[in-house]
Amino acid sequence: MTTETSGQKPNTIDLVNKNLAKRYRAEKRFRFYGLASIAFGVLCLVFLFTDIIGKGHSAFLQTYVKLNVDLSAEALDISDINDPNQLAGANYQGVLKAALRERFPEVSGRRTKRKLYGTVSNGAGFEVRQMVEADPSLIGQKIDVWVHADDDIDTYYKSRAADGSGAYTGRMSEQQIGWIEALIADGAIEKRFNTTFFNAGDSREPEQAGIRGAIVGSLLTLLVTLALSFPIGVAAAVYLEEYAKKNKFTEFIEVNINNLAAVPSIIFGLLGLAIFINFFEMPRSIPLVGGFVLTLMTLPTIIISSRAAIKAVPPSIREAALGIGASKMQVILHHVLPLAMPGMLTGAIIGMAQALGETAPLLMIGMVAFIVDVPGGIADPATVLPVQIFLWSDSPERAFVERTSAAIMVLLAFLITMNALAVWLRKRLERRW
Repeated sequence: MTTETSGQKPNTIDLVNKNLAKRYRAEKRFRFYGLASIAFGVLCLVFLFTDIIGKGHSAFLQTYVKLNVDLSAEALDISDINDPNQLAGANYQGVLKAALRERFPEVSGRRTKRKLYGTVSNGAGFEVRQMVEADPSLIGQKIDVWVHADDDIDTYYKSRAADGSGAYTGRMSEQQIGWIEALIADGAIEKRFNTTFFNAGDSREPEQAGIRGAIVGSLLTLLVTLALSFPIGVAAAVYLEEYAKKNKFTEFIEVNINNLAAVPSIIFGLLGLAIFINFFEMPRSIPLVGGFVLTLMTLPTIIISSRAAIKAVPPSIREAALGIGASKMQVILHHVLPLAMPGMLTGAIIGMAQALGETAPLLMIGMVAFIVDVPGGIADPATVLPVQIFLWSDSPERAFVERTSAAIMVLLAFLITMNALAVWLRKRLERRW
C-alpha cells in the first residue's frame, strides 16, 4: 500500500520532488516570458528600423532635369562679364524658363507656362549662378545643365517603376506627367546622390533642404555642453567622494543629484528659459544657450557615473600612495583619476548621446526657429538635428517625409556610434582587480 492509501503523510522526499518539479516549471515559464519579451522588443525595433529606412533611403538620391541653357550675355542681361555684381544679379531664372519653353514649344498660356516652369526647383537659378560664378568662361555658350527637379517631380520619378507604373502623382496634372514622361524618354531626367542633403541648410523647398546647418548646430551645442559638464561633473564627484564629510548636508546634495537625473528634460528647458533668456537676457536659438541648458541636464548623469568610477578604485591604491608620502591631491590626480577615467568617459559619452537626442529643452529656448544659414560659431542662430526632424515632420509636403526619415537615420547613426564608443572605451581601458 502507498502512503496515500494507508492514510499516512507523504514523506519528505516526495514533497521535495513535488516542489522541485513545480519550481522547474515556474522557471521555464519565467524564462519563456523573458525570451518572448526580448523577441517582441527586437521585432518592434526591426519594424521601426524597417519603416524608417524604407521611407528615408530615397532621400539620399535626388532627381535632376537636363536643360539646354543659353548663357549668352544678352540672355543673362549682362553688359560687363567682369563685374561680379552683374554676375550675381543676372537673369538666371529667365534663361531656365526660356530653356523649358524651347524644350516644349507647344506650351502656351500663362497658367500652363507657370506649371511648366514648376518642373524645376525654385533654387535652380541659384545653381546656374554658382556655375557661372565658378567659371565665367561659360558666358556666351549654350550648354546642357543638370538642375534640381521640383519636389513633386522628384517624388513622382522615385516612385515610378521601370515600366512607368506605380508612380505617385500627388498634385501633378496629366499635362505635367506628359512633360515628365517626355523628358524620361529623352534621357533628360536621372537620379544622383543627394549632396544637397548634407551640404545645405534648411529650406522651404524640400529638394533644397539639407541637414548641414542642424549638424553644425548640434556639434557646437555639444561642444559647449562637454566643455562645461565634464570638468564640473568630475570636480563635483571628486569632492563628494574624496573630500566631503558624510553629514546631512552632503546627503541632501546626493539625494538631489539622484533626483535630478530622473527629472523630465523639459523642466531643464523651462529653467534655462527663466534664467538664461528671461533673467540674463541672452539671445534665443544660439548654441551657447543650448549648451548651458544641456549642461544642466547632463550634469547629474556625469556626476553619478564619475562617483561610481571613483568608488571602484581599490582603497589599497590610495593607501599605497599615502604610504610613500603622497599628498591627498597627488593621490587623486596621479592615481585615482587615471584609474577612474574610463568610467568617467563612459558616463560623459552617454550623457552627450542623451543630450544629442534631446528636443524638448531646446524648444523652450527658441531653437525651433527656421534657420537657413549654417552657423559659424556658438553665438550664431542655429538649430539642432532633433529639432530639425521635428520641424520637417510637421511640413505638409510629401517630400519632407523621406527627408525626415533620412535625418532620423543620420541621428540614429550618431547615437549608435557614440554608445558603441562608450562600450569600446569601457572594454579597452577598464582594469580588473
